[in-house]
Amino acid sequence: MRRWAGAVFPVAAVVAALLVGGVTLALLGADPLEGFRAMIEGAFGSGRALADTTSKAVPLLLVGVGITIAFRANVINIGGEGQIILGALFATIFALAVPDLPAGLMIPALLIAGFVGGAIWGAIPGALKAYFNVNEILSTIMLNIVAVQLMNYLLRGPLIDPAEIEAGTRIPQTMRLAPSGDLPVLLEGTRLNLGAVIAVLFAIAAYVFLWRTTAGFRIRAVGLNPHASRYAGIKVKRSIVAALTLSGALCGLAGVILVFGSESHRFVTDGSSTGFTGNAGFNGIVAALFGGLHPIGTIPASFLFGALLVGANKLQRVVQVPAALVVALNGLVVVFVVSSAIWKRRLEQRYLLEDSAKELVDQPAEVDDG
Repeated sequence: MRRWAGAVFPVAAVVAALLVGGVTLALLGADPLEGFRAMIEGAFGSGRALADTTSKAVPLLLVGVGITIAFRANVINIGGEGQIILGALFATIFALAVPDLPAGLMIPALLIAGFVGGAIWGAIPGALKAYFNVNEILSTIMLNIVAVQLMNYLLRGPLIDPAEIEAGTRIPQTMRLAPSGDLPVLLEGTRLNLGAVIAVLFAIAAYVFLWRTTAGFRIRAVGLNPHASRYAGIKVKRSIVAALTLSGALCGLAGVILVFGSESHRFVTDGSSTGFTGNAGFNGIVAALFGGLHPIGTIPASFLFGALLVGANKLQRVVQVPAALVVALNGLVVVFVVSSAIWKRRLEQRYLLEDSAKELVDQPAEVDDG
């Protein structure tokens, strides 16, 4: 029971959120059972639905794995939105600069470019935290805003599609990017592409890095106790910077997949971060929490949360409820999952106290032969 208690909390949180959502549907005059049936069909009802769910989960997985790396160093990365954008910008600029590369070279180069772009945007708050004690939550959120403004400037100016200028529409988007950079489709007739495989491979690589390498051990040690780590000779500041750099790099990869795995094969936005990322930078945090802040656990967690997002869209269409209700339902899931993490931590502390008390009781009494 103790072994499974921690895993039950996130699932129970989602069920509780859906129950509250069902009550809200009923208050709006919609049938909750019909709505939830539509949600399940929208997420799992066909091969195309499963492909859409998996595609939606890919950026959540990469962001979530990045969050777990930062968390292991006891730092919080709220800058996934900005890091996704920077990764996408670096890859897009590379594709526009070198459009004639063959696919065998173009795709790896784009992934590297996105990795570097996200890493730079993650390293900045990492350095500010490590060397100037700047709160990483504030710095990453502020850098999200900077990234959005940089994106808008480039997509409305230097990177805008020349056809948009000629037509006078000036939609903030690039021209159709090099076909050699298109991520191969895994299931014909769907949006499922190579990005899903890339995301899973990086999740496994993150697990190996954190639990099977010296650098990963240092990051985890710093997260557990920076003072003891410093005493043991670990470069604490360097580890903090490395954790946020890698976290940002994985978010940058998500940006590459969003651009080069899209149906339009171009970088396009509506002027906001959500218009491009679909809130993946924030939803990925919830996926990481749902997965127990573990890279492997984040794989099924991202898939399930992706199913919620895809299914909620069909729920809206079938029962004809306002779009704001879908946003509210996602918000309820976030609130309940975050709350479950707090209760899970309290339960673990309770078990720890019980084990300590049991050890004291079981210790043999010392006999004084005096």
